[in-house]
Amino acid sequence: MDTDGQAEAVAFLSDPATHGGAGVETMLTHISRVFLTGERAYKMKRAVKLPYADFSTPQRRLAACVREVELNSMTAPDLYLGARRITRGAGGALEFDGDGPLVDAVVEMRRFDQSALFDRMAREGRLTPGLLTETARTIRRFHREAPIADAGDGAANMRRILEINRAGFAAGNFFDEAGVGALDAGFHAALARHATLLDSRAAAGKVRRCHGDLHLRNICLVRGEPCLFDCIEFSEQIATTDVLYDVSFLLMDLWHRGFPELANLVTNRYLDEADDEDGFVLLPFFMAVRAAIRAHVLGTQAAEGGGDAKVVGDEARSYFTLATALLEERPARLVAIGGLSGSGKTTIADALAAHVGAPPGARIVESDRIRKAMHGVPPETRLPEKAYRPEISEQVYGDMVWRAGVVLSAGGCVVANAVFDRPADRARIENAAATLGLPFLGIWLEAAPDVLWQRVERRKGGTSDATVDILSRQLQRDAGTVGWQRIDAGLSPPEIVGSILALPSG
Repeated sequence: MDTDGQAEAVAFLSDPATHGGAGVETMLTHISRVFLTGERAYKMKRAVKLPYADFSTPQRRLAACVREVELNSMTAPDLYLGARRITRGAGGALEFDGDGPLVDAVVEMRRFDQSALFDRMAREGRLTPGLLTETARTIRRFHREAPIADAGDGAANMRRILEINRAGFAAGNFFDEAGVGALDAGFHAALARHATLLDSRAAAGKVRRCHGDLHLRNICLVRGEPCLFDCIEFSEQIATTDVLYDVSFLLMDLWHRGFPELANLVTNRYLDEADDEDGFVLLPFFMAVRAAIRAHVLGTQAAEGGGDAKVVGDEARSYFTLATALLEERPARLVAIGGLSGSGKTTIADALAAHVGAPPGARIVESDRIRKAMHGVPPETRLPEKAYRPEISEQVYGDMVWRAGVVLSAGGCVVANAVFDRPADRARIENAAATLGLPFLGIWLEAAPDVLWQRVERRKGGTSDATVDILSRQLQRDAGTVGWQRIDAGLSPPEIVGSILALPSG
């Protein structure tokens, strides 16, 4: 392995003289070194040979740099400037792109403010629902255009990833063999349960050449928009996956960092765009695999020693614990949130969903979003009154029941959010669970008419088109006997969610 040549290249890149006298900062990851200087960043592949990446020669590292620029230019063209060769000049000194022998290679990037990285924003509490909604849409657009895998099946694809993971744990030698063996057995049991679904998704074109490493540190803001960068370039096998496995890295990262509501939000906004209900049940398994990847990568770093080995080791163990927990099976259930306009149904459904079922929580089936999708408009677009004719509402509620049934029958959990002021609609959503023999919990949020009017009048943005006129018609309509659990909508969202979670599941 050419470590001596790389040591020279590191010294060359660390020298301010190489960059016209500008100071140099260095960042180190398990497979890369990044040199930050002036308005540029130079990313070097470390001279390592791992089960999932081989950068053992200058030629391999150059090829990886070229491929990295090619792939990332599709999602982050403003950041990636090109691959640069580090060569030996006639006098023996190193230089960029000379005619002499190749010593190493780097990716040249336009430097950006590190505060724009999503992992930094997460630590500082600057990630918002609006930003992550746009991120989910950005990821979905990328997946829509990503090349479909030409061959292979979904279960075999995930089996290969599990084999790479097991090899990564063995190479790092940080976790005890019995624990790794138990985790591996849990993964293969889950794989066996999901094999048919994985194969059907591959046949439907949902295994694609994805990003492969889509966690918070590989997303940043560029001109105020989410930008995906630093994708996997060194392994087509690792990067060619189910699209939901790709997005699951972000979900796992958010969950691990203590943002379950944001993880659930990204899940639901992505699935809203993708119309991909059948794959929802796979997310806990996919997130578990992603957590295991982080565990063995960090475990390998901790095993190498260094001043922060204990901190890195503790973090590796936390990911291992999360992976184990994510493999635990949770029972499917359906929770319906009903109430007149202004009662806060959407706020409560969004806050509740992360706490129902296995991570990343429940799939939210929302009448307003379904209605907008039926009319081919974004959720925030106001629809004309004719879009709320009874026959249209009948279709909306029918679609809600169908979507809930797809998720429930596969073993997932659902939070259904709609007015549900008609007895027939309440009966239909209850029946979605009853026909499958699953628990159902109906919640009716109630408030005085003057409170509802004030809320509807003040409301700005969001998916609801309700006006005070619509609310007035709701108040005049007889909702019949509502047998669901009544909760005061005047309570705070945390109080309401806490009350719901304290109730029997049904």
